[in-house]
Amino acid sequence: MTAPTPLFDLDDGDALVAADTEGVLRSAAMGGAQIRATRSAMEDGVLDRLQGLRPRSVVVVTGAGRAGRGAAILTAVIAERIGFPLLRAPGTPLWVGPLDIVVVAGDDPGDPQLVEAVDTAVRRGAEVVVAAPDEGPLRSAAAGRVAMFAPRVQVLRRHGLLRYFAVLLAVLRAVGSEQWRDEVPDLEQLADAADAEALRDRPGGEVFHNPAKSLASRMLGRRIVLTGDTASGVEIARHGAEALLHAGRVTTASELSDVLSSAGVFRAQSHMQHDSIFHDPELDGPSAVSPVRTFVMTAEVDRLATERKTVVLGDVDLVLASSDEESITAVRPELEQAVVLVGRLDMTAAYLQLIGGI
Repeated sequence: MTAPTPLFDLDDGDALVAADTEGVLRSAAMGGAQIRATRSAMEDGVLDRLQGLRPRSVVVVTGAGRAGRGAAILTAVIAERIGFPLLRAPGTPLWVGPLDIVVVAGDDPGDPQLVEAVDTAVRRGAEVVVAAPDEGPLRSAAAGRVAMFAPRVQVLRRHGLLRYFAVLLAVLRAVGSEQWRDEVPDLEQLADAADAEALRDRPGGEVFHNPAKSLASRMLGRRIVLTGDTASGVEIARHGAEALLHAGRVTTASELSDVLSSAGVFRAQSHMQHDSIFHDPELDGPSAVSPVRTFVMTAEVDRLATERKTVVLGDVDLVLASSDEESITAVRPELEQAVVLVGRLDMTAAYLQLIGGI
């Protein structure tokens, strides 16, 4: 048996760019541009109607795809640190009224769930913010009665998470009070972090110095499990699993506790693969069942504790936004880390898609 091998070398930047007929690398690197476009919309006055409001709550209604994941990551990080409830719902709740803000986000302007959420929130007098294409039934439902964030930067749908992330942050900054506004970072700061990661992950960079290529190389030839040691880390891991599907990688993402409880199964499978007396790698090729490698989204401040916790997994890889020695304890760095890891996973998936193989 001969296993498929990559079609391109990860270090061959020219070949990767030439093979990228869909523009997937450029699209994956546009996270910073999407965040800046949202900031530009704020400066154009899109959210002026929210300035000075003291909302009873902010409710986020999302469709399928990246909008829901972006809201989940942000909510996991910041919901407990602001002065009002921030919650996600499948539709506009019955109790929503003039004291609330409803953010409706999604890729499909014809999604009846989003259209109904906008119509219901408007009729109940809530302030409504829509992050979706300004067209179709959604445009009719909005009808000039909402703050509309239509896409200003065109990317592949799979790379839209940071736009939704930025729109929700923009809403929180618009209504922020002096007591907790510092908990919500400026969008320019996050855009800089996203752009810096895209620069590190550029096609011309060598694997050793390129975080996305390095991550892709460590995923080759493995069955992949993604997880995180925090609620936001788990959501980022789930985004990674979704991104890797576009690269043809069947991956799973789960809570760290569930992954740790499966450690015995992973070790048993690894033992069977390496100790079979009937399998000769030179004659038979690689094992039909590739080994499992676990990737854990974590922060530098939690690195040692996470290493001790996950050592039972054996083949485990910690994924950090930065390897620099620094204290990461405030919310601002945590949100920056989320932005960096989302961008890196998108670029990793892009490289795996382009090089082919397993």
